[in-house]
Order: sequence, then C-alpha cells, then structure tokens
Amino acid sequence: MYRKETSTRNTRRALTLIGGVFVVLTALIIEARAQAVPEAEADVSAPLEPVRSGISGDQLLAELDAHNELRKSALRDYTEVRTYRLADTKGKVHAEEVGQMEFRAPSQKTFVVMSESGSGLVRRKALNPLISSEIEAAEGKEHHNSSITADNYSLELLGEQQVGSYRCFVARAIPKREDKYLFEGRLWIDVDDYAVVRIEGHPAKRPSFWIQRADFVRQYQKIDRFWLPQKDQTFVQVRLYGKKVLTIAHQDYVVNAAGNKMEGPSLVQEARARAVAGNN
Repeated sequence: MYRKETSTRNTRRALTLIGGVFVVLTALIIEARAQAVPEAEADVSAPLEPVRSGISGDQLLAELDAHNELRKSALRDYTEVRTYRLADTKGKVHAEEVGQMEFRAPSQKTFVVMSESGSGLVRRKALNPLISSEIEAAEGKEHHNSSITADNYSLELLGEQQVGSYRCFVARAIPKREDKYLFEGRLWIDVDDYAVVRIEGHPAKRPSFWIQRADFVRQYQKIDRFWLPQKDQTFVQVRLYGKKVLTIAHQDYVVNAAGNKMEGPSLVQEARARAVAGNN
C-alpha cells in the first residue's frame, strides 16, 4: 500500500511539473504572431542558401513586429478544432482531449471539449492547466513579455531556405536575458509576408530542476492571409519519469466569420489604415 501511494504521489508530482513546462513553452511561442484542410508538415531539409543583400537582423525584427500588428488588427475572430495528445516516445498515448477553440478580438478565448480519452489524471494535471493558461493569457490575467521583438531578442541571420511552399529567412534567435518565457533557437520567417513559419528551440532558462530538457517545434500555416498555428510538438525530459511528448494539432480553421467578410487584401488595407490613424 505504501509503495502504491508513493508511486501515485510521484506520478502526480511529475505530471504537475510536465503541465507547468507545457504552460511555459506554450506561453513563449504563442506570442510569435483559413483553409479547411491543413497543409502538409513543412520539410526543412532543403539546403540553406545565402541571404539576400540589404536585410539585417534588426530590420527583420522590425518588419516582423510591424506586420504582426497589421495582421492582429485585421483578425476579428476564428474557430478551430484542437487536439491535445500526451504520449511517450514509443507512441503510447496517455491522454487526449479534442475541442473547439474560439477567439473573438481583442482578447476572448473559449474552449469547448468535444471528446476526451485516456488518463483523467493526466488530463487534469497536464492538459487542462495548459488550456486554461492560454485562455487567461488572452484575457490579460497572465501576461508574460515573451513576444519576438527587439526588446526580447536579437537575430543572427543564417541564410534563406525553402520550407514547403514558403521562401524563408532563417535566423538564430538570441534572447537578451535568461528568462523561462523566452527561448533560444531558430526562426523561419516568410520573405514576403514577414510572418513566422516555424520555430524550433528551448527555454532560455530551465523551467525547473526536475526538467532535464525541454524542446519545442511550432509550425504555422497561412489561412486567409493570416498565419495561424498548424502543429506544436513539445518534448520534455523529467528526472525519474522519462521523456514525454505533447502534440497539439490545429485543424478546420474558420476565420473572420462573425464580421462582414472581406477579401484578404482589403483586410490588410483596413488594418494599415487603422494603424496610420492611430499614429496621428
């Protein structure tokens, strides 16, 4: 009985740690700012080519920030189907939760569960805190300065690369301080839209003594002129508990359905007009 209780306590502690790390990693990549069928996963095996002249890391950050603000201004609402899945490295699924995430500008998110399976303990300790944290962050209850801006990062340009159908600048993201809500890694930024296409990295500061390593990959997709998450994978190595993999799949986006829908170029023009008016 004692061994069983000890094992249960250790499992609860490990799951709480894993859930906390997932919250941190999601917070630091969610700041990096619809077609019905998701695009294929991006292939990053293409050769790295020299970067074009006339672009620097500082310029790239400035363009990224400006274009993100335009897209943010034009994005009024979206819905998507999310699948959260926690598994081990052999593919054994511990828990899964599927639901609809709905966003309404400027800061409202709601999540409605459609189905769930696997361990209820895993869902309570690892998946549900992750979902709740994203909703609270959208409402401003949990704000972390983790956006990809010049205040937080410098960029070292490495070259250009074809990632699926997107031509991208490739840069090394260098955090300006040790902060668990910042990351160190690589960015792929679309050369035309100045939007993040892919992020690979790990926290600039280890979230916990018990977390030996935490790595993540986030892939974006372009939907109705917006760049929205397609797939997240987080790999966490926990002392005495092993390696776990969280996958979040984003599917079936419907964008700007609540308002009067306009064509893509008009959305950007409207956003630009609002941005200019706000500066006057």
